Amino acid sequence: MISVTIRSYEGETDLQSISDLLKACEAVDKLNQEASISELRQASDDPSLDKARDIRLWEDPDGKLIGIGHLEISRSDEAIDGFLLCRVHPSARSGNLERQIIAWGEKRMREVQQDQGVHVKLRASARDDKAGFIALLESSGFKSERCLLTMTRSLKEPITEPQLPANFTLRQVRDQHDAEAWVEMYNQSLIDDCNHHPSTVEHYKYLRSHATYRPDFDLVAIAHDGTFAGCCECAINPDSNTRTGHNEGWVSQLGTRRGFRRIGLGRAMLLSGMRQLQAAGADMAKLSVYFNNPNGALQLYESVGFHKLYTWISYIKDV
Repeated sequence: MISVTIRSYEGETDLQSISDLLKACEAVDKLNQEASISELRQASDDPSLDKARDIRLWEDPDGKLIGIGHLEISRSDEAIDGFLLCRVHPSARSGNLERQIIAWGEKRMREVQQDQGVHVKLRASARDDKAGFIALLESSGFKSERCLLTMTRSLKEPITEPQLPANFTLRQVRDQHDAEAWVEMYNQSLIDDCNHHPSTVEHYKYLRSHATYRPDFDLVAIAHDGTFAGCCECAINPDSNTRTGHNEGWVSQLGTRRGFRRIGLGRAMLLSGMRQLQAAGADMAKLSVYFNNPNGALQLYESVGFHKLYTWISYIKDV
């Protein structure tokens, strides 16, 4: 058994080794989860991240990074979820390093439970073609919960002209000015999702500090009385496109709040976002949607030409 050192994340000095580890994993796993130093730096600035406690690094006797555990912890008044990212260098996968990382994630979530006094769950995901990792999660006590589809649609094909319902306007978000109204609308739009954790103004501002954020891709639909009724946000990540050799964009957010559904608003926002990506030069659009989305999102995406690319299985474990 290889002797390893486990330590906390130390910030900027660890970014290169983490990027190298993710690159080595990507060469084998093909999950499109590589990250540049700038992307990692941005992720580490997430205000919800406790850098000293939510990241752990595993090194071999030569000081080479061979494993990382990262928890994204989402809090609410009733429950706390920890989303575990577990990555192990391909050369170190013959032992039990993955199980050590999972055990660390469970221990960290029990600390959160003790600190906050609410129920906690550990979550992880696996693409459905990764039988080895699926077996690891299931043998570690995780249960499959639901499936997340990654869908794609060529932007080289025509896109229908958006038809916004009467008495609605679609405009670009005005960053700080719209923060509170946007967050309230977003939370009401996702309230029916079984794993929804309310967003905050702080997180809203953090997401809009990303280097890849484009205000022209950040749209909000407004009713005649000024109510924020829905949103559509798209993104293009030049670093990712350079790595993959693709020219794609993502529909990263699409939602309509209760009382404004089933009137064509979501379709109009989606088509508008797709046209923006097309105008920016992207030749493919991607998005993610839960198979059992309660508001017909999957059917909407299929109706405008999206089709399944692959499936991720969401796993959960009570700790």
